[in-house]
Amino acid sequence: MDWAIEERGYSQRRACGLVGIAPRVYRYRSSRPDDAGLRKRLHELAAQRRRFGYRRLHLLLRREGVTVNWKKLYRLYKEERLTVRKRGGRKRALGTRAPMAIPQDPNQRWSLDFVSDTLTDGRRFRILCVIDDFSRECLAAVVDNSLSGERVARELDRIAEPRGYPCMIVSDNGTELTSNAILGWQEERQVEWHYIAPGKPMQNGLVESFIGRLRDECLNERLFTSYRHARDSIEEWRIDYNLKRPHTSLDGLTPHEFATRSRTDHNVNRANL
Repeated sequence: MDWAIEERGYSQRRACGLVGIAPRVYRYRSSRPDDAGLRKRLHELAAQRRRFGYRRLHLLLRREGVTVNWKKLYRLYKEERLTVRKRGGRKRALGTRAPMAIPQDPNQRWSLDFVSDTLTDGRRFRILCVIDDFSRECLAAVVDNSLSGERVARELDRIAEPRGYPCMIVSDNGTELTSNAILGWQEERQVEWHYIAPGKPMQNGLVESFIGRLRDECLNERLFTSYRHARDSIEEWRIDYNLKRPHTSLDGLTPHEFATRSRTDHNVNRANL
């Protein structure tokens, strides 16, 4: 249209007739704002949180005081091509699974499991992950090249020192967790320990979900040059996970906010009794 009008000297009506559109369509100018500031902030958050989709980015913007409809945010998210690339995953068995009961108070049940990764020089290390199943808080992410049953028992005592011991701990049947050190720790601390069925990791689904987030947002996004570097980097991510990262299953709250609100509600209920 512009070429026909400017170069060939056609009138607007004639040029529109040749192309087959109404003149008002050619003259229309969108009144939609360009949202440059919102687009820029969306890019910044997506660069900081490379594995966050538009839903969680919407929560972060809302926490910053930015009011925007999620449909509009999704449109901008697509226009800026910020869609998170899906990583290939293993095939999962189909079938019906009973939902896992969720504790109703903090410190009722902890879940723990191990995850492994590699330093840049090829040395491997393991991470002991401990979470509170009620608030989803990561209570510890212990990094070392070896984690024995004795070390696991010491770390559990360290976690329990400020917050107390849980009623139950859930884990798989790994050798470290079925060792004499752990069996003795259970008996001495009077903590019930539930072992999931072999080959059924979803019976410990909450910590498995956490490990998925840890690997996707931290381990796969960073290179670790030493054990100290891995400890510092993973601890930094753990603190961010507890204090800043919105959790969709907690209605957009962080695990720390959810636990704090729960304690406040519990104290108010006790005061009313």
